[in-house]
Amino acid sequence: MNGIHPFRVLRARPLWIASGVITGVLALLFAVLYVGANIDPAGHMKNLPVGLVNADKGAAVGGKQVNLGAQITESISKSTVGGDKIDWKVMDEREVTEELGKGKLYGALVVPADFTSSVAALTGTTAARTPARPTLTVLTNQSAGSLGSSLARVATTQAAESASLHIGKELTAQTGAQQAKLPAAARILLADPAAVTVKDGHPLDSHSGLGLAAFYYALALVVVGMLSANVISGQVDQTLGYTHNDLGPLRLHRPLIRATRVQTLAISSTLMAALSLLMGTLVMVGAVGIMGMDASHLPLLWLFSVCAVAVSGIGALTLLAVFGTPGMLVATLVFIGMAVPTANATTPIQALPGFYRFLAEFEPLRQIAGGVRAILYYDAQGDAGLTRGWVMMAAGLVAAALFGFGVLGWYDRKGLHRIPVEAEPEKNATAV
Repeated sequence: MNGIHPFRVLRARPLWIASGVITGVLALLFAVLYVGANIDPAGHMKNLPVGLVNADKGAAVGGKQVNLGAQITESISKSTVGGDKIDWKVMDEREVTEELGKGKLYGALVVPADFTSSVAALTGTTAARTPARPTLTVLTNQSAGSLGSSLARVATTQAAESASLHIGKELTAQTGAQQAKLPAAARILLADPAAVTVKDGHPLDSHSGLGLAAFYYALALVVVGMLSANVISGQVDQTLGYTHNDLGPLRLHRPLIRATRVQTLAISSTLMAALSLLMGTLVMVGAVGIMGMDASHLPLLWLFSVCAVAVSGIGALTLLAVFGTPGMLVATLVFIGMAVPTANATTPIQALPGFYRFLAEFEPLRQIAGGVRAILYYDAQGDAGLTRGWVMMAAGLVAAALFGFGVLGWYDRKGLHRIPVEAEPEKNATAV
């Protein structure tokens, strides 16, 4: 006992400064990363992929073959009104169905096969017949993300309405004096002939969280891996005797087993890889078995889940080993702080500021969420995000191994041991 009261440490300026700087920077970073990514998605939107389909077969109007669908799709694809916010992709119905089924499109605008004939019929309608209004169909894709689908729906609806008004002006000019001979309903429809209908282009099952279940499942895998790394790191240190273990009023301190930093990381990583079998299984049991999440390809989902937990956990263990105590804060920023806003789930990557798009290229949660989404929603197709998920997880594991063992090997060669040889006590502490 040195006679100094414990509360005297509150007078220590370094304690206040260090704690204030670390917690303040953490609070600022989380606010900037989370709010900054989602504060203006429409304003930051650039090249959001949306399909544009012309299935119109055309019709003979006034002795000439006319295809209004081709005129609409051409004018929309060449339009500069929306700048580069929407990347209109002209394709046929089969292609748009495939692209929606891979999550590569956030929506689509479809001109039906009878569009020209339906529009032409408006000018030839007799008083005894009610005019049939032609339709333009907007397809949504919640499986690619509810916000992205909503942004695409707004853009395609506006484009369809604008096209209808443009056609209405042309029809009004062409009919001229003949409008007086048309029924009242037909004259009203001439100004805005096309109706816009909204349909789900890639329907999901009821227990899919409106397309967000895949994201939350992936987030659970990453968080479990990251938090388990903290637990495993602590348990390995306690078993090796580098730290003590408090169990209520009891303190256990095992005899020291001297291990290099490289050996310690190898032990922790082996434990993480083995326990990932348990953790990945239980995440899947909790989500699918207990909560009833809609899922298919269960063996593949299980394997992907186990690997995702293992890679996330080993990555976090590497940061803990290299940076020490601050490593958990670094891991939190990498796996949560920078990952959630860039996961291409709540906000599409095309609606993020440039810095966040850069982060999304390598942030682990985005890659894992893409793989899970491909398994759950897109029939486990490789080009729907599953191949990228596997490749990026493998790359992340290799990068973690090179970085972790490389830096720790340098620590060991420099003699930067966790407990210097001269400071090792003669007798190790035992359980109290």
